[in-house]
Amino acid sequence: MLVQSANFVISNTEVSKCPKENLPEYAFIGRSNVGKSSLINILCNKKNLAKTSSRPGKTQLINHFLINDNWHLVDLPGFGYARVSKTKKKIFQKFITNYFKQRKQLVSAFLLIDIRHEPQPIDLNFMRWLGENHIPFSIIFTKSDKLKPRVIERNIKEYSEKMLENHWEEMPQTFITSSLHKTGGEEVLKYIYFLNESFLEK
Repeated sequence: MLVQSANFVISNTEVSKCPKENLPEYAFIGRSNVGKSSLINILCNKKNLAKTSSRPGKTQLINHFLINDNWHLVDLPGFGYARVSKTKKKIFQKFITNYFKQRKQLVSAFLLIDIRHEPQPIDLNFMRWLGENHIPFSIIFTKSDKLKPRVIERNIKEYSEKMLENHWEEMPQTFITSSLHKTGGEEVLKYIYFLNESFLEK
């Protein structure tokens, strides 16, 4: 799928203020410093669509972008490392939870995970929460340029084993990406195109 247009729509902390159009949307979320903004910019072929920063936790709102005038990409706040107060983290958690539970236009979430690290409890717990709340999601492994192929394969296998241990029947759809080398993004877009077609058939 070719992204011909990508435009910012709105930022807010309330699901009720999200766009009202019945367009399919896809939410991108992950721990702070996972490379989410860089990946979004690669997917949309716009250098500064999502704001990147050397300071983790920069994204603090629900950000909607209209892609090709027919679907929304949603940039959600990172979790786990943001240098904000405990009170503010609770606020983030609340509106993220509300978004996932209430947003009817959501087709799928994309959980971003830094492929360099062993399975982290915070990621596994979030996957379990998504599953318990019947929210479809895929996993995007980022920063693959930092590792050799055999190490990437080993790390993904570790995630698969951990998920199976936690009563998952199988791994969700997974993607391996590198914003530095601009790889993996096309596969993500093809998957979104496939899901969009299924959404329109309903």
